[in-house]
Amino acid sequence: MFSALKKSLASQSTFADIQADILAGLTVGVIALPLSMALAIASGVAPQHGLYTAIVAGIVIAISGGSKVNISGPTAAFVVVLLPIASQFGIGGLLVSGFMAGIILITMGLGKLGKLIEIVPYPVVIGFTAGIAVVIGTLQLKDFLGLDIESLDGDYLNKVTLIANALATINWQELLVGGLTMSMLVIWPRLRSKIPAHLVALLIGSVSVWLLSLYSQDFSVATIGSRFHYEIDGIKGSGIPSILPAFDWPWNLAGADGKPIGLSFELIRLLLPSAITIAILGSLESLLCAVLADGMTGKKHNSNDELIGQGIGNIIAPLFGGIPATAAIARTAASIKAGSSSPLASIVHGLFILGAILALTPLLAYIPMASMAALLLVVAWNMSQARQFMRTLKIAPRDDVIVLIICFLLTVLFDMTVAVAVGMGLAAVLFIRRSITLTSATKVEKNHASYGELPDSIAIYDINGSLFFGSAQKALQAISTVTPNLRVVILDMTEVNMLDMSAIVAMESINESLAKQNICLIISSLQERMVLKLHRVGISDKPAEVHFSGTLADAITLAKKML
Repeated sequence: MFSALKKSLASQSTFADIQADILAGLTVGVIALPLSMALAIASGVAPQHGLYTAIVAGIVIAISGGSKVNISGPTAAFVVVLLPIASQFGIGGLLVSGFMAGIILITMGLGKLGKLIEIVPYPVVIGFTAGIAVVIGTLQLKDFLGLDIESLDGDYLNKVTLIANALATINWQELLVGGLTMSMLVIWPRLRSKIPAHLVALLIGSVSVWLLSLYSQDFSVATIGSRFHYEIDGIKGSGIPSILPAFDWPWNLAGADGKPIGLSFELIRLLLPSAITIAILGSLESLLCAVLADGMTGKKHNSNDELIGQGIGNIIAPLFGGIPATAAIARTAASIKAGSSSPLASIVHGLFILGAILALTPLLAYIPMASMAALLLVVAWNMSQARQFMRTLKIAPRDDVIVLIICFLLTVLFDMTVAVAVGMGLAAVLFIRRSITLTSATKVEKNHASYGELPDSIAIYDINGSLFFGSAQKALQAISTVTPNLRVVILDMTEVNMLDMSAIVAMESINESLAKQNICLIISSLQERMVLKLHRVGISDKPAEVHFSGTLADAITLAKKML
């Protein structure tokens, strides 16, 4: 815990380093400000909850985590998970699930599961990431096109049906503003300006609405101020409240029915699957982000501490109105490119957003919803990794392509948790199948040049590959078929790199079968650690049982003496 902060304090940063971190924090803060609002809206909650997340989680995780440069906050990957929770359980249920996810993340970190990212196959990651991007992009079409749809409920196919049926209601005003914003998001980065494209695009979108409304009184589009309202201590307002994040237990907040959701065992039971999903997704994205950050900075993160830090952040953030958070790859990359080298950048990024809440909320209310939708459409496109997706389809082995497509379709049509679980399971099954095909037991011809002339009473089998539950029985089955004059069987296990309990049991069975036929078994060239395994389960080098030899030449010599 706090390993990143400890390393940063011990590094004795220069004034230039501190200055670079501050500037990087301000840069990424400008990027995170509109993104945090947009992602909160996409998750089904008011925009201020995204800002609170960036402030609290961004600062807490930076201090307590294991990566010096990760920037944490709300991310696009969470949208497909959080939106159903918010719809069913309200803001209270969403924050409770985030709180529970934080506890799970800490448990994962304490359990040394920081290497989790390494066991997730690449096709699974690309599949569910692309699927999430498709879902996010689809959800933004309503506001981008200004469609007359009350709400996008139901499964993905139902959402697509609602959008298709409402295409006749496209609002040209919303489309104009959204198209203008998206154009700037695409064009501005090509100008290589240091000013973030997000800021410029939203500014132009907001100013264009103001100018067009002056030109025509009939010109009107939905904005953050017109879409969202709040009531605090009897005071009602529109847009985002200009107040600091305040402490409150998440179960005191409203559920889907508008009443405090409360805390009960039944609620925990209902939210537990969602909390597990948030924790798994958060761990994957944060660790993946840390790995990418290591590649950009040449430094090394502590994966277990990073999980613990993410857990602490996700426990504290809901206490101040923050939704689930994790490390954001795009914001982290932007921070590193701007010169960050310590957690100070993330702290400054959080403080910048805090200042924006106090000073800029009246202006933020004028941001058009169509512009926010355009921003999220671009985020979804970048998240989709379309090039990597198509490249995998073209060059990957068939099994990996199958995993990719299934994971993608399950994410889009059903649920990300199902997609990852099925994808991981399918990848494991296909891996086992491939491993089985690579494992073999081949009888060596008696006149083989490498072994010299052998009598008919001696048979040598060349064992290759991993002997485990999926391959052992198949590989060793051929050994049970023997000729009447056979007296010694030699297993050349030079190429055997794994031996599990299923393989040991299979070898015991083969040995018993051979012993009944008065045939001796010699195991040659097996790694010492695996020989020890066989001894522990009762297979020893006693006469008439199993004999061991260090080399094949020694095994042949021993076999001839036994005739």
